[in-house]
Amino acid sequence: MDKQDKDLLINKLADVASVKSHINPSLYSKYNVKRGLRNNDGTGVLVGLTEVGEVMSYIVDDADRIPVEGKLYYQGYDVTELVDGFFLNGRYGYEETAFLLLTGDLPTEKELKKFNDLLTSVRPLPDGFTEDMILKAPSPDVMNKLARSVLAMYSYDDNPDATDIPNVIRQCTELIARFPVLISYGYMARRHYIEKRGLFIHNPKPEYNTAQNILHLIRPDGKFTDLEARILDLMLVLHAEHGGGNNSTFVTHAVSSTGSDTYSVIASAVGSLKGPQHGGASGKAYAMMKELRDTVTDWEDEDQIKAYLTKILKKEAFDHSGLIYGIGHAVYTLSDPRTVTIRKYAELLAREKGNMALYDLYLRVERLAPEVFHEVKNSDKIVCANVDFFAGLVYSMLDIPSELYTPLFACGRIAGWSAHRIEEIVSGGRIIRPAFKCVNKRRPYQSLEERQDIF
Repeated sequence: MDKQDKDLLINKLADVASVKSHINPSLYSKYNVKRGLRNNDGTGVLVGLTEVGEVMSYIVDDADRIPVEGKLYYQGYDVTELVDGFFLNGRYGYEETAFLLLTGDLPTEKELKKFNDLLTSVRPLPDGFTEDMILKAPSPDVMNKLARSVLAMYSYDDNPDATDIPNVIRQCTELIARFPVLISYGYMARRHYIEKRGLFIHNPKPEYNTAQNILHLIRPDGKFTDLEARILDLMLVLHAEHGGGNNSTFVTHAVSSTGSDTYSVIASAVGSLKGPQHGGASGKAYAMMKELRDTVTDWEDEDQIKAYLTKILKKEAFDHSGLIYGIGHAVYTLSDPRTVTIRKYAELLAREKGNMALYDLYLRVERLAPEVFHEVKNSDKIVCANVDFFAGLVYSMLDIPSELYTPLFACGRIAGWSAHRIEEIVSGGRIIRPAFKCVNKRRPYQSLEERQDIF
């Protein structure tokens, strides 16, 4: 079959599949289906319990849901207090956050040093892994490369399938340590073999922590300022966990519940995070803001900004999806605590980089977007800027290529995924199997001779 005939057949199959896959929307209401695992009031369907993380955005008073400023807790600790605790003290925070998520307790100074030593000792990739698994199979998307690399780690593990907690902790700490190397080398392979640019490979430095090693690995000279590394460290902390209900963490629980191995579980979570409705939204938000910057001639003219945002909502600008990426969240209403924290510390970076005009533009869009949303949609729904809105700004000021925005999200979230995997193994005990009701009509079997062509 030549290419033309093959493409024709594929398109015909696609047309038929599209028609046959369409389900009457009224049936979802008829059978009370919780689409997207969401209740009618927008809350998530309760499918499990967790101690790892908590997301709070409203209080209940006499059965009424009252929106409040968003809160995020890691193992019971307010993430804002965690950030202030290490940032204002001049410390890096991701490693102690990973320790907290895995163990349930903040480390002492002695415990933190031992944990850092453990991560350093397992950070180098196995012999031959970089050449055989990364450079020989470059991918245009670093997230796909990351998922493949995680799966490939299975082949380099002497005990890959055991799900006893010591073995899973070993595997998870190795992945936490190696994610910075995997995403950095995955990007370098893309940069060289797909973009046709120069190739450079740095070895991770044992004296560097996670954030420092990322900047060291992706920059030609391997150099960075202390503030740059501390801001990136902050981003990793804020991405490390977000409760059990987000898509990739739910995937972690679901696949773990089958008894599958750690590498299959984490690769599945990576695939989930890649989507633009989840972790990929930061790249979309940055691209949208880049187009806004190029379109709006006066960044201080609020009427111009509102006009562009109106076009986006009317599907007349950007990707014509009708979505203002980075605005609105499935849980948060008045505010996303991660956004509040990023906004505060990103100003420090903007001042160091001389990017205050751009920073102020983001503040204007953050303030104006909800107004435009209410006007165009004629809706009283409360929306706020989410973590993805400012993430792209921060990464761009760190001179990090947009291809690494979502992989960096994964680099932080691997700590939370690991904690949830352990929790599912210890406390789950039952395979996660939701129900789907079949609404197709039953039909009598037809012999091959009785059948008619469908296209």
